[in-house]
Amino acid sequence: MSEYPNRNVLWAETLVDELAAGGLTAACIAPGSRSTPLTVAFDAHDDVETFSHLDERSAAFFALGRGRRTGEPTALVCTSGTAAANFHPAIIEADQARVPLIALTADRPPELRDSGANQTIDQEKLYGDAVRWYRDLPEPEPAPRKLRRLRTDASRALAAATGSDAGPVHLNCPFRKPLEPTPIEGDVPENWHEGDEAAAVGRGDGEPYVTWHQGRPDLADADLRELAAAVADADTGLILAGPADPTTLADDDWPAAVAALAAATGFPVLADPLSGVRFGDHPDDATVLGGYDGYVHALDVDPDLVLRFGASATSKPLRKALAATDARQVLVDPMGEWRDAEFVCSDLVVADPTETARGLAAAADASADPAFADRLADAEARYWEHVAEFLADEPPEGAVAHRVLADAPDPATVFVSNSMAVRDADRFGAPRDAELTVLANRGASGIDGVLSTGFGAGSATDDPLVVLTGDLAYYHDMNGLLALARCGVDATVVCVNNDGGGIFHLLPIEEFDPPFTEQFVTPHGLDFEPTADLYDLSFQRVRPAEFGDAYRASLAMDGTQVIEVPFDAGASHRARDRLAESVADRF
Repeated sequence: MSEYPNRNVLWAETLVDELAAGGLTAACIAPGSRSTPLTVAFDAHDDVETFSHLDERSAAFFALGRGRRTGEPTALVCTSGTAAANFHPAIIEADQARVPLIALTADRPPELRDSGANQTIDQEKLYGDAVRWYRDLPEPEPAPRKLRRLRTDASRALAAATGSDAGPVHLNCPFRKPLEPTPIEGDVPENWHEGDEAAAVGRGDGEPYVTWHQGRPDLADADLRELAAAVADADTGLILAGPADPTTLADDDWPAAVAALAAATGFPVLADPLSGVRFGDHPDDATVLGGYDGYVHALDVDPDLVLRFGASATSKPLRKALAATDARQVLVDPMGEWRDAEFVCSDLVVADPTETARGLAAAADASADPAFADRLADAEARYWEHVAEFLADEPPEGAVAHRVLADAPDPATVFVSNSMAVRDADRFGAPRDAELTVLANRGASGIDGVLSTGFGAGSATDDPLVVLTGDLAYYHDMNGLLALARCGVDATVVCVNNDGGGIFHLLPIEEFDPPFTEQFVTPHGLDFEPTADLYDLSFQRVRPAEFGDAYRASLAMDGTQVIEVPFDAGASHRARDRLAESVADRF
């Protein structure tokens, strides 16, 4: 009798073994029958950590968070039918944000497709062009050629997920019964692999069946010299570090390369909170700015040259201000994608951002007018002085984001929700000398899966975890709170509760009520305190003036604490307007 009780066991163990040999270290598994062979194989593999999730949607965002934090893929496993469809929102975000992820969806055997069979949907290319690579795996069979192909497909999946254009991959896995490791006489003959050991055990010694040698595009010397000449010709320039891809954030040399470029050129860095550059140890000869969202509207910022790295900046005022200039704007993107919704960039540089910044720093001739950088640095200092005064009076919503980032441990992972949370982190998150990894789902910018993504990011590191969210995002992903206990994650969760969609106060529709309140703000009146008993966590509701003490106490505690801070959304919107007006008056 073969060591494999049936062909499904052989197939699933081969697939999982090859993924692990290629470097996969974690899998998020949602329970289901059709996926039993995959679940059993992952659970039994010593080199793969498994995270059990009852909800496929939460599982997918958890895996997304791990990939966003590490730059490495996590596997997703689910049964057939709508379970696979629940992966789709996280896969869309992974696609847009270049987060590596591998979805393994179990499926019914081919003859049951388009037959009305229970829990059977069309899973062929279910995620469309949101995945980097798709493969409908053949049915399990103890045939050496098919097993070699399976090992090759596993290697291809890892390579596609982690290449220069990192992102999600989909492997559809049909299985027929029995799905459990039930022995079937003769299903896997004892000598099935005779003369073909590679099909049975791969390359041996834990080496992958196919070794992929990944590269990142480099800038040609002539192009580098041309850019360096443009830098030398610019009297005034800016370096815009937008939200960084996970692979860039995972590069320890990235912040230093940007700082070196700033020092060599004399250009100040406008550092997005998600860039990996705003927070950390910066040399004295590099000017790193973070408050521009709050004061760029009050300054005449008209550089000759802008060097842009990363995705589109979180700050709308900054995007609009740069669009109004005549500056030459150079966009650096390793995949050559157009990440400029204002359509003002004049140059697209298809090259690795770290190497490009380092190369320009080495080749640049620092001839910029220091008065330009000095003026921005002075504006930055005056802005943060003003913010301190403004927040001390009657703390608005932005004071929460300010305190979250100012008091976060060093080091820490801080995951920030969309809508107002990330905007407040941008406007009120002052640069500081601390190793903060600040993350958000800015690929598709949804508010679904925020808690799960944050917890996934926290599971991938020993750093303390802080999740800053709004009430609607908290409501959207309460299922994700189950991962705290099931997946061994502790966090400080800060929930800014303004009872609905506070961000809509920024839009002109605010002037039209009805339907503004009921159809846009959608006040819910929900009390989130019962989630403490439901998910075995600590919950407290504090006034804005009490938040700082409650937050610092939570950071010193074990376990998970949810701190809810209630606000009036309309009043918070008016406070932001007052801040903008007072900055304009002072500047």
